[in-house]
Amino acid sequence: MNSDRPVISCKNVWKLFGPNPRRYLAGMPKGHSYEDIRADGYIAGVKDVTLDVAKGEMLVIMGLSGSGKSTLVRCFSRLHDITGGTIEIDGQDIMALPEKELIELRRSKMGMVFQSFGLLPHRTVLENVAFPLEMRGQDKHARRARALEVIKLVGLEGREEYFPRELSGGQQQRVGIARSLAIEPDIWFLDEPFSALDPLIRREMQDEFLRLQDMLGKTIVFITHDFDEALRLADRIAIMKDGAVEQCDTPDKIVLNPMTPYVKKFTEEIDKAHVVHANVLAGPINGAAVEGDPIPGHLTIHQLARRLVNDSRDLLPVADKSGTVTGVMERQKALDVLLGDEKNG
Repeated sequence: MNSDRPVISCKNVWKLFGPNPRRYLAGMPKGHSYEDIRADGYIAGVKDVTLDVAKGEMLVIMGLSGSGKSTLVRCFSRLHDITGGTIEIDGQDIMALPEKELIELRRSKMGMVFQSFGLLPHRTVLENVAFPLEMRGQDKHARRARALEVIKLVGLEGREEYFPRELSGGQQQRVGIARSLAIEPDIWFLDEPFSALDPLIRREMQDEFLRLQDMLGKTIVFITHDFDEALRLADRIAIMKDGAVEQCDTPDKIVLNPMTPYVKKFTEEIDKAHVVHANVLAGPINGAAVEGDPIPGHLTIHQLARRLVNDSRDLLPVADKSGTVTGVMERQKALDVLLGDEKNG
């Protein structure tokens, strides 16, 4: 298997809702807008989306309610059949799979967590977590051992015999996460899993989630409508509007270079210094004379604020985590991110 091949590859994908979507898409004029399509009696749940998700990547899909983010993820797992385009999972066209193979793919490779916890109220934490393994036909001892393992992983050790009603909202969400991890999925789909939680518990769950991802290295597609959450969690963010992806990029690049007015609206209130890392502002050395201690490229401009203000060099060497200098950064560029660009007021 080619390790460079994306785990999920989505090319020119459409999902139209209406009386005869395939025939309509085949005859639809090129460049038809979302409003044009709606005027014709159809809804473009997903509109000509092309993107890849790499192995171990966390792609966060965000947008307002009705933007198409949940529809797109349901297309990834073929909970929705697409109207046009192709979706491949590990190089396999999922639209070509017979029902039996599709079910097996979902059971063996995909874990799903939704906003509503969907726990079985009359089963204990242990029984809820073991449930997908029971559906898979795994024997009682093996599924109990695996369930106990993931319960410990999500920090619920000691609560195995509790019922859902005896748990807080954050604990119930951990059970949902443990249940989806029990099957050891390669791909993890999470649809606004923390949005029902209060802000403090939500942040704790984000911390827990980042810890789990650091340990497990799953390929993750995470849906949210919260831009702060997206910035905190994502390797890349895909921002959707009217079924289409407006921009898909790293958090740094989205806040530095929003490509559309819609994306710019999301970034206006964001303190860029908390998001932008030094290595993103660095350019090639190209023979530049750089002296002195390098700036750690993995730190944000906010984390480097004191050093940037006190440093007198115009060009600052930027190093990776091993200490190897990888580029140079103009100090003024970093100060503009930190303090605001004078030209823009």
